[in-house]
Amino acid sequence: MEGEFVNLTPENLATEQLCCIVRLKKAHPGVEAKRAWLAERLREGHVFRKLAGNECAFIEYAPVETAWVPVEGDNFLYIYCLWVQGAPKGHGYGRQLMEYCLADARVQGKSGVCMLGAERQKNWLSNQRFAEKFGFVPVDETADGYRLLALSFDGSKPRFASQAKAQRIAQQEPTVYYDDQCPFIYQRIEKMRDYCAQAGIPVQLV
Repeated sequence: MEGEFVNLTPENLATEQLCCIVRLKKAHPGVEAKRAWLAERLREGHVFRKLAGNECAFIEYAPVETAWVPVEGDNFLYIYCLWVQGAPKGHGYGRQLMEYCLADARVQGKSGVCMLGAERQKNWLSNQRFAEKFGFVPVDETADGYRLLALSFDGSKPRFASQAKAQRIAQQEPTVYYDDQCPFIYQRIEKMRDYCAQAGIPVQLV
């Protein structure tokens, strides 16, 4: 089934439903934080394409040079999320969204497209088995099982940043680096902030 899709723009960002937390009446703080984050990212070439309406089917990607992830590479697109759930599942929308991203990468003259995966599929990561059907293969990995998947058009490969491979930072106290790309992050950070305050645990939230 061919779907009708919408790309978020500065003009429609305030009115379009942002997947994957669907709130039709009461505002959700994580969604609104993401909306503000997207307002800055769209000018960097960030793309959020979704099924028209309020159902959850979308893809979100950006140039790897400006993506908020510990991945390095030249001239790749990075897929943050490709997600289809609920009623839209089983209608081919995931395929259409992935094909749009790959076509966009070729039109832009990109070297390829990459995304995060893992040795064992994690429920918060896009389905890497689905991506492999389009030719994505592992090109780098971390010691704790994360994999960087890529579909290269010219043979070049992206890679994890050295800090991500080392899994170390200078601070000794609990430290979380985060952004507002995922609307669920807001709740997790607030819970951690409250817990650490109540337990007297020093924590850095960056």
